[in-house]
Amino acid sequence: MFYEPKNGHGLPRDPFKALVTPRPIGWFTTLNQDGSNNVAPYSYFNAVADDPPVIFFSAGGSGQAKDSARNAAEQGEFVHNLVTWDLREKMNATSEEVDPGVDESKLAELELAPCELIKTPRIAASPASFECRYMHTLEIPQNGDGGPNLLVFGEVIGIHIRDDALEEGRFDPEAQKIIARLGYANYAVAGGTFRMLRPGL
Repeated sequence: MFYEPKNGHGLPRDPFKALVTPRPIGWFTTLNQDGSNNVAPYSYFNAVADDPPVIFFSAGGSGQAKDSARNAAEQGEFVHNLVTWDLREKMNATSEEVDPGVDESKLAELELAPCELIKTPRIAASPASFECRYMHTLEIPQNGDGGPNLLVFGEVIGIHIRDDALEEGRFDPEAQKIIARLGYANYAVAGGTFRMLRPGL
């Protein structure tokens, strides 16, 4: 089949997200204006540079800015936390649409831990967390009236890795059972990996 996204696909569900897979899950902690915590997952997330290390997440518009995007810009910082198989239910619980100012860490019974360089806390059970300094937000207009897609960029200024997540000095996503989004309601667990060296290395 062939379709133009602007004209619709004619399928029961939009296949776009299922075709861009697997997508890493950005699980972000930010601080609300009143100092309370906000926790939310985004599957439009990735690393975009390594010198300096920079990541981004995309918060789709729903008529108003998502809490995470707004908080990151207002506070000048945010934290990304890796999601594992053991944390899947808590991550899913934090995806619920709730009123601004609601602390999703309490809804999901998540223990938070302090960061070293920023005020925003990290998720204690995550095997790795990135302390990020907010850089800028890029707005991409949506088709329709849902508001813009907000691409939020941040420089990773500090990285926490649990000691038990390192094996012989390497972080092993398979051993930590890192999960990713596939599309629809489907997820994947890191597994069945293989090594392939680039030519000349």
